[in-house]
Amino acid sequence: MNYQDYKPCIDACAQCAEVCQYCASMCLKEDDVNAMSYCVQLSMECAAMCSAAVQMMSLGSQYAESICKMCAEICGRCANECDKYDIEHCRDCAVACRKCAEECQLTNVHLDFV
Repeated sequence: MNYQDYKPCIDACAQCAEVCQYCASMCLKEDDVNAMSYCVQLSMECAAMCSAAVQMMSLGSQYAESICKMCAEICGRCANECDKYDIEHCRDCAVACRKCAEECQLTNVHLDFV
């Protein structure tokens, strides 16, 4: 697959990485930071994975499928964690994570036929 084939997933991953970084940063400013420590950790991990997925897809890497599968899994876990909090940045993060997971899964469906 080429860059244009990956574009929707690249865009979703880039957006998710940004929103996850913001969520982690804002969680650190919440009153009970200790209660949100797992959310912070998972958001940072998700952002890192999304960034790695963007890079691998942009390169047209043979490992893009594997990265996208892992990215979809981590995004799903991050979304579930963020759903536990009734805080705007966590809600936004959950939405971005679900969109990214969906795009990563769609990309894998397309890759299976390549």
